[in-house]
Amino acid sequence: MACMAWLRPRPLQAHNTTPSIDVLLIVHNGAEWVLAKQANLLALDYPHEYLRVTIVCDGCDDNTEALLRANPDPRVRVIADAERRGKAACIGRALPAMDRELVLFTDVRQRLDANAARALAAVFADPTVGAASGELVLQGARGYGKGIDAYWRYEKLIRRMESASGSLVGVTGALYAARRSALPAVPAGLILDDMWIPLRIASRGLRVVFVPTAHAFDQAASDVQAEQHRKRRTLAGNFQLLHRWPQLAVPGAHPLVWRLWGHKWLRLLAPWLLLIAFASNAMLLLDGPVYALLFAGQLASYALVALSRWLPASMALAPVRLASAFFSLNLSAARALIDYLRNRDGYLWPVTRLEKASQ
Repeated sequence: MACMAWLRPRPLQAHNTTPSIDVLLIVHNGAEWVLAKQANLLALDYPHEYLRVTIVCDGCDDNTEALLRANPDPRVRVIADAERRGKAACIGRALPAMDRELVLFTDVRQRLDANAARALAAVFADPTVGAASGELVLQGARGYGKGIDAYWRYEKLIRRMESASGSLVGVTGALYAARRSALPAVPAGLILDDMWIPLRIASRGLRVVFVPTAHAFDQAASDVQAEQHRKRRTLAGNFQLLHRWPQLAVPGAHPLVWRLWGHKWLRLLAPWLLLIAFASNAMLLLDGPVYALLFAGQLASYALVALSRWLPASMALAPVRLASAFFSLNLSAARALIDYLRNRDGYLWPVTRLEKASQ
């Protein structure tokens, strides 16, 4: 991907434009954050007459709706569903009421930079762009969170290269925008609307690009179990995509299929490949010093993971936290397959406190 970005770059024709924007926010039990998020959206550096906010309360049984009703603003429209139906169903319901040039999607917990809307809008001056992703910036990383932050920096590097050479295969759910005219129907029950929407847009020949100057800010994960739960849900969404849209794995059936294999699908195979590597290396252990050295390296890596569990203070060491994060992410990929096979309608899984507001 780096070679493609270098040898065949596709620069954007971005300009400082201000198309009209509908902001769409889906909230489930987000009373702790919703007023701050509303204020954050209304404070964006964007012409007030061109920015409208729609907040959908998805079966909230806390006081999220009451807080919004008690703090009205003429630029904010509140829609309340008594029954929780899931984020995708709420998007599908709200989109027909969106009639502005762009729709900006965001989640309740993350704070947006004041310039985020302008930065995203600028790239739509390029007629080849159908969707644009902002950058999620993780703050306060420590311990296990530093390992996850390292993974996230690596992920964003891949996204930069994908964008520079053509299109991303997914966007940041906390902050992305799309042309209203290019938005597809969004079926209920999707786990990953932030892949379904851009991939449908890309199937029409439009680009999905990364805008690193459009920032959303969130706290880095520090709880191993909570992060594994979140990651398992996301990875189960990848299996759901393949189940619902199998052409995404077939060469020639989608313009981004090879990028999907390189960026997403091979990651789903990684934990099983790690098991094969360990078992085959063990079988070859006595066949030469190279195999013994490789096996020792594998054992040492798993020993670092064990150390991180037995002695949490060791997470201060970079090799320990990186090994722990790598192992945790691959374990999540393996468990996600089992999760999805057990419950293919698991888009409303119980979620952790940090997740529940935006799911």
